[in-house]
Amino acid sequence: MQRALSAARRAQGRTHPNPAVGAVVFKGGRLLGSGSTRPVGGAHAEIVALTEARKKHGERAVHGAEIAVTMEPCSHHGRTGPCADELIASGIRRVHIGHRDPNPVVAGRGIRKLRRAGILVEVGLLAEACREQHRGFISVMQRGRPWVALKLASTLDGRIATVAGESQWITSPESRRRVHQLRDQHDAVMVGSSTVQADDPALNVRSPGGAVRRWPARVVVDGDLAVSPRAALYRDEGAARTYCLTRRGHSARRRALRESGGASVLEVAARGGRVDLQRGLERLTTEGLSTVWVEGGGGLAAALLRRRLIDEVHWFAAPTLLGGDARAAIGALGIGRLADRTALDVREVRRVGPDLYVHAHVARADGEWGIHG
Repeated sequence: MQRALSAARRAQGRTHPNPAVGAVVFKGGRLLGSGSTRPVGGAHAEIVALTEARKKHGERAVHGAEIAVTMEPCSHHGRTGPCADELIASGIRRVHIGHRDPNPVVAGRGIRKLRRAGILVEVGLLAEACREQHRGFISVMQRGRPWVALKLASTLDGRIATVAGESQWITSPESRRRVHQLRDQHDAVMVGSSTVQADDPALNVRSPGGAVRRWPARVVVDGDLAVSPRAALYRDEGAARTYCLTRRGHSARRRALRESGGASVLEVAARGGRVDLQRGLERLTTEGLSTVWVEGGGGLAAALLRRRLIDEVHWFAAPTLLGGDARAAIGALGIGRLADRTALDVREVRRVGPDLYVHAHVARADGEWGIHG
């Protein structure tokens, strides 16, 4: 299952709207094949692993083998056929499953189908790690919105720019490389309109040498359509799709100016005169997005935290200080009681170059941590 998880992680951010599942076919201590979910329309992880096992070792080697898969095999016809049927036909004798599929279309049906065919099925192997791997898909199924991770890069006193607005660069090259690695694991990168107007970011994934490796989907929250249609987000040729979340009521001409390069303007209801971020995230799920990486600025971070829409935090803090008159990493939250503060479950603390890196999940309202399948 650890090998299956490793395969799944290599596919993160590349399989939406399907979850990035991993699978390993083995017999005794012999690894026969492994695989992960292919981009949408392609084979699921179980089929990739079976295909590799047959290619390397032949059909007979697969018969009587076992398979570890990070999530329950599907049992229905979608863009591909049911994986449960393929496993039955292959002669696999035992299936080890990380956790049940939260999709109500599957929801245990794949497990029941396998067991009715006489296949031994074990459910719950490394379940927490597997649910963590599929947290975006689980979030969409359980809550109707993507899993949202917030990245913050600041001074140790929580500042992201000087009083004059200078911000590049507060954190180290090592931290920036790590940010690109994490960005690469998500379906989309989200920023606010002020960040685009100030920095005109491309929001791609770059290698340490600066070459563009990948274009995640880009999302800009721009309720007033204030970002210029000439911004990099709207004019980068060959890039992934850009989504603009905005309020309803803009003219067709203003929308068309931003859509002329292939972007999609998604109008959602307003809340307090601003884009309703809950509705905006729900709208992104209809575009197939299940994990969103938020990079700022402080106003967007605060707005998402106020609505309790942040699930995970990645904070890079440089060992420098800028003081109270510098720009804060997080805008006003209006918290009057300590009981209302955002509680974090710290998963990792380490140094990245000279900086301090903290990775944490945000507590849910029911007091539990993260997503549970």
